[in-house]
Amino acid sequence: MEFLHTDQDLAVIVKPVGLDSEKEVPQQIADTLGGQVYPIHRLDLNVGGVMVYARNKSAAANLSRLVQDGLLVKEYRALVHGTPPTQATWVDFLFKDSRKNKVFTVKKERKGVKKASLEFVRLTDSDPSLVHIRLHTGRSHQIRVQFSSRGFPLVGDHKYGSRDAATAPMLYSCRICFPWKGSYLQFESLPSWGNEKSTC
Repeated sequence: MEFLHTDQDLAVIVKPVGLDSEKEVPQQIADTLGGQVYPIHRLDLNVGGVMVYARNKSAAANLSRLVQDGLLVKEYRALVHGTPPTQATWVDFLFKDSRKNKVFTVKKERKGVKKASLEFVRLTDSDPSLVHIRLHTGRSHQIRVQFSSRGFPLVGDHKYGSRDAATAPMLYSCRICFPWKGSYLQFESLPSWGNEKSTC
């Protein structure tokens, strides 16, 4: 597991695919750095990329407040089937079926339904297409569902419509940015399959 930054408050790492972001990753950080480690956000088991963890309760509270206020910016790379628009902002209503661990788009808000918003730019003209995504909300499986529901399932995402031979969704947390103690911090890591430079 790669460490991008550590100090008394934060640990910023690149999560490998296959590690649980809420249990295994914090344990590995604690084994390396010592002390307590507090998860602030999560990535699916089969998704890798940049994550930030708190190393004390005060930092955890401050990071959680940034998440709630939309000030912790998360950007992703994804490889999707088809050719989505050059750029767009998508807003949907999502419902999670916890028994199936699967998320569905629905027509309107009701109990258990959450609004989901993201923006993206398409970086390539090929099929599959490389897209750079900025999340405005952090819903479960959000990117996977919003692209799949429009006919652009992620390569390797067999849960949401892909039929290719890839073994995991081609989705990667490539950048996290947030204000911290008078500075603006930015941490980046690009996947080998999607390292073109761009930003939303």
